[in-house]
Amino acid sequence: MIRINLLPHRVEKRRQRRQQFYVIAAAMIALGALVGFGVHAVYSSHIESQEARNTFLKNEIAKLDRDIAEIRRLKEQIDAMLARKQVIESLQSTRAETVHLFNELAQRMPDGVYLKSIKQNARRVTLVGYAQSNARVSHLMRNIEASPFLEQPSLVEAKAAVLDNRRVSEFTLALSIRQPESEDAEAGDKPAAGAAAGAAKGAAK
Repeated sequence: MIRINLLPHRVEKRRQRRQQFYVIAAAMIALGALVGFGVHAVYSSHIESQEARNTFLKNEIAKLDRDIAEIRRLKEQIDAMLARKQVIESLQSTRAETVHLFNELAQRMPDGVYLKSIKQNARRVTLVGYAQSNARVSHLMRNIEASPFLEQPSLVEAKAAVLDNRRVSEFTLALSIRQPESEDAEAGDKPAAGAAAGAAKGAAK
């Protein structure tokens, strides 16, 4: 009977399988490393691209903020210039109005009436003064009512006082400066224009 020793053949088979396993394992490790490197490279590229976009957006936002600040500064300068222009125009208008007010009061002031102070707030004027009697104050109020420049005189207060050892009447008088006719006409034209427009719409219907 012939006996064949198969042990070396089996050992060789195991060695070959082990070698194949090592080769496959090494290939899998290499493939995994390659895939990992590829994924890392892709993510790194995306991150760098996103960081570049973020940097660009930050720079653009900073530029926009500077532009907005410059626009705000220019607007403040324009507002300040317009405010100064309005003040100058108001002072010019008020100066002419004040001169007219003083001239009118000088013409309307009866004998025996003396002014101590004049205060003006827009078109309202407050007079404080002395009169020889209450009748003189009434005379002043009638003169103001007859003025084409002044209107609505109203006696705020009248009380007895002593001036230079003489008994007088100390009074406070409020009045208004008449609104110019051009402004009155403009104010009246607006309702008239609205009524005319309404009538035109009604006729069109």
